[in-house]
Amino acid sequence: MPLTAGVVTALVGFTSSFAVVLAGLRAVGATDGQAASGLLALTICFGIGVLWLSWRSKVPVTLAWSTPGAALLAGAGAPDGGWPAAVGAFLLAGVLIALTGLLPPLGRLMAKIPTSLAQAMLAGVLLPLCLAPFKALGEAPLLVAPVIACWLLMMKLAPRWSVPASLGVALGVIGIYIAVNGGAVPAGRLLPELEWTTPAFTLQAAAGIALPLFIVTMASQNIPGVAVLKSFGYSTPWRPSMLVTGAGTVLGAPFGGHAINLAALSAALAAGEEAGPDRGRRWIAGFTSGLAYLVLAAFSAALVAVVAAAPQGLLEAVAGLALLGTMASAIASALAVAEERISASVTFLLAASGLSVAGIGAAFWALVAGIVIRWVLKDRSKP
Repeated sequence: MPLTAGVVTALVGFTSSFAVVLAGLRAVGATDGQAASGLLALTICFGIGVLWLSWRSKVPVTLAWSTPGAALLAGAGAPDGGWPAAVGAFLLAGVLIALTGLLPPLGRLMAKIPTSLAQAMLAGVLLPLCLAPFKALGEAPLLVAPVIACWLLMMKLAPRWSVPASLGVALGVIGIYIAVNGGAVPAGRLLPELEWTTPAFTLQAAAGIALPLFIVTMASQNIPGVAVLKSFGYSTPWRPSMLVTGAGTVLGAPFGGHAINLAALSAALAAGEEAGPDRGRRWIAGFTSGLAYLVLAAFSAALVAVVAAAPQGLLEAVAGLALLGTMASAIASALAVAEERISASVTFLLAASGLSVAGIGAAFWALVAGIVIRWVLKDRSKP
């Protein structure tokens, strides 16, 4: 049973969000080849990381790429300096993640960022992507309607498989589209290949991509990932996890990988009852998921090649459907505290606006504005 749970964890984790990763990498300047390389690098890095952490700790630790981080990239756009500057920002984010494991004060500083504002920033970043399925429905209803219908049906019958199923329908639609329009997928692009990009470092990319990417990854993936494992009675090996994910992000960055982190939603598959009644053996599910991810890595280039032949808007529609649940949770968390709703709302709207000042994207300014407004409106008469 742990073996099956591990394979399911990998399948759900990979298929439910790889479209978001591709959309994010392309948005910051990656070519199809560079996006395929990024997908491959991410999968290899966190696959190996899962094998190491689960084996050493005997805890069902699972890792993933930063899906909220990829959504952030999709809304950020290409930075000054283009793709090399984006790669440099990925590398800086990895250094910050690793430092969180090495320097407890940095972890405590992260904890001081109000949850409501971090979640509001994430929700604002996700909004444009989550609107994509409905915009695409108006532009190409015959292509997009089957994908949305499949997603809705599976949300009713088997929510965990809703996005993988809708992805399967989307791939079918792409196949029909290619056949009808006489296109083809180049055979030479079906094999996985790592593509090196020399990182460039700019202030705009550091402030507009690296810092928001680090905050979103920590607040929306690593901290929830710890909470998921704790809910099943496991203590997360925090320092090794941050060092492994930080080092993995740094190693993967020159090949296009944006960030890896503790898995959150898919973590429950390897840590829960699906992995067997013996809690002491559930780490095998985590270990198996690492092996399965390495197998899936071999298909990364083929997926990118097929998706590249897709009609305009179809990939974004799948990505938007994959993020609807995350956005809903982020909005609920952002507005949970009545006293912080105004600052959270401003953060949300600024992040969704796409505002760019001095080449620095909206996510950074949204967080700054939210912190300032929260401080101004804080009732200091209360203890």
